[in-house]
Amino acid sequence: MTDHPELDSGKPTIARAYDALLGGKDDFAADRALADHAIQHIPGLRESAVENRRVLVRGVRYLARETGMDQFLDLGSGLPTMENTHQVAQRENPDARVVYVDIDPLVSVHGRALLAENGGTRVTVGDVRDPAAVLAAPAVDGFLDFSRPAVVMLVGMLHYLSPDVADGVVAAYRDVLAPGSHLFITSLVDTGLPQQRELARITRENLEEGWARTPAEIEHHFGDFELVEPGVTYTALWRPDTPIDPENLAPGEQLGMAGMARKP
Repeated sequence: MTDHPELDSGKPTIARAYDALLGGKDDFAADRALADHAIQHIPGLRESAVENRRVLVRGVRYLARETGMDQFLDLGSGLPTMENTHQVAQRENPDARVVYVDIDPLVSVHGRALLAENGGTRVTVGDVRDPAAVLAAPAVDGFLDFSRPAVVMLVGMLHYLSPDVADGVVAAYRDVLAPGSHLFITSLVDTGLPQQRELARITRENLEEGWARTPAEIEHHFGDFELVEPGVTYTALWRPDTPIDPENLAPGEQLGMAGMARKP
């Protein structure tokens, strides 16, 4: 893989554009311009970004509270914002360990400052597409114990893996996991709606990466893991805190799907 990129404020990145969609402050003009351009073309895009963050919270809370998971590898984690993985997990179990991995160097800068006094959380710059390097990174190797159950998170990340590498990348992370571990995925989805394909096009055009996948294609990446109820579904319908009518989803609630599965 290529070396980690230097900080380039003139070129939008995945992490910073997502931060702009969430209304964060750790982004640059190029990131905000891309976010504004996408919002103008995709109804409900900002709401979809917020919902993706909400499902992360629900998923991590379920894992820590209901399954006892205490090790989390958050791949393509993005910039720190409200209710990050470590905050949700450590609220349920103060001893939970979390490692954030992102290719954007700004994530590392902000993350390390935020987590300076949190001994159970680490941040590292890494390319998710290079599992061997990620798993061998000092922040990961020896800090997370993959002989015990752990969680690999590809929340808002799968759609940035091109079709020619996605199978091998996700399989490599699945293979390192011990029985009882979980894989947690959210992705842009393609159920035939024009706004889904347009979002993937805009993303790929501006960030060089972005592929919406069908529900079956998303489910494929869980391999022989056992899907957790309710399976692969729209993010708003994945264990919502309050009832959601599946027949009346807003446009932004139809842009992404979520799923989680356990290694038997």
